[in-house]
Amino acid sequence: MFGLYIHIPYCRSKCRYCDFYSTPCPDGVPEAYIDALCREMDRFSPCGSTPLRPDTLYFGGGTPSLLTPAQAARLIRAAGPAPGAEITLEANPETVTPERLAAFRRAGVNRLSLGIQTARDDSLARLGRRHTAAQSRRALGMAVQAGFTDISGDLMLALPAYTMAELDETIALLAESGCTHISGYLLKIEPNTVFGKRPPEALPDDDAAADFYLAAVEKLAALGYAQYEISNFARPGFESRHNRIYWDCGDYLGLGPTAHSCMGGKRFATPAGTAAFLAAPAVYEPQGECTAEDYIMLQLRLSRGLSLSALRARYGVSFSSEKLRFLQTLAEHGLAVFDGSVLRLTPRGMLVQNSILCELV
Repeated sequence: MFGLYIHIPYCRSKCRYCDFYSTPCPDGVPEAYIDALCREMDRFSPCGSTPLRPDTLYFGGGTPSLLTPAQAARLIRAAGPAPGAEITLEANPETVTPERLAAFRRAGVNRLSLGIQTARDDSLARLGRRHTAAQSRRALGMAVQAGFTDISGDLMLALPAYTMAELDETIALLAESGCTHISGYLLKIEPNTVFGKRPPEALPDDDAAADFYLAAVEKLAALGYAQYEISNFARPGFESRHNRIYWDCGDYLGLGPTAHSCMGGKRFATPAGTAAFLAAPAVYEPQGECTAEDYIMLQLRLSRGLSLSALRARYGVSFSSEKLRFLQTLAEHGLAVFDGSVLRLTPRGMLVQNSILCELV
């Protein structure tokens, strides 16, 4: 499996919690940026002009739905995805219309990821989101009408003044409006954001945030969304194929400012700066190798867990008897399930994954 990630760094405004690289875009994505992305695809092509043929293609951002359908079609044609490829477009609810969604479908997009976040307008405004709950409902309805059968919705947990009622309302909005996949994230306050500089009031403490997370896992499971990764839930058959490449330490190429890649076990990334990306062939800075430590961390994000035999076969690494006893202790405390060959963290264990990793790597 080979995945291609295309970063669209343009946004109409920046959300107060966001620390991803982005740049203002009042008039849409410049055609020069599309030219630059096509230039980089040619650069990585085995024969200079042969399509890359990715098994998955993911438009992330930023706000990729600021692309015109014609621009998306051009990039998809340039990539030349393999037959049956999963092609995902992230979208903000206020940027879509029935006509645009239908055109994105014709262009080849077959999976839509909508940034819903919450069903309450006051919370959306506090986050700096530009859409309303009503626009979220309309966007999801338009996506279904446009023929999308694979629809993901973002769910943000533990917002300022958050309640179980807000969680229930948001899950209901997502589940009743056609989402086959839900990504659930705890709000994280990053230093170089508006919230980092001026933290909002009434933020839930760590214990309350953990309660919201565990409640979300339980409520989503009751509605048929199985947790397959620490932050991702899906109806059967709708797990993200693209993200699984990341978590399995597979090969993926990221194009655009701040995009990361891993090819042949070597990691590299493009620095921030849209102007530099437009002006010349992009720079790809080495980020080291994909190590056994990376593999352990990423596999433990998955509900299927870490196979000790796969770790040994891939990296020649085995856990010591002391670490094996630690795994048994995790299981005894309800933080993991360990049968001697596969370690699976429970939802409670996923909440303290970093502490567990400190003992294993």
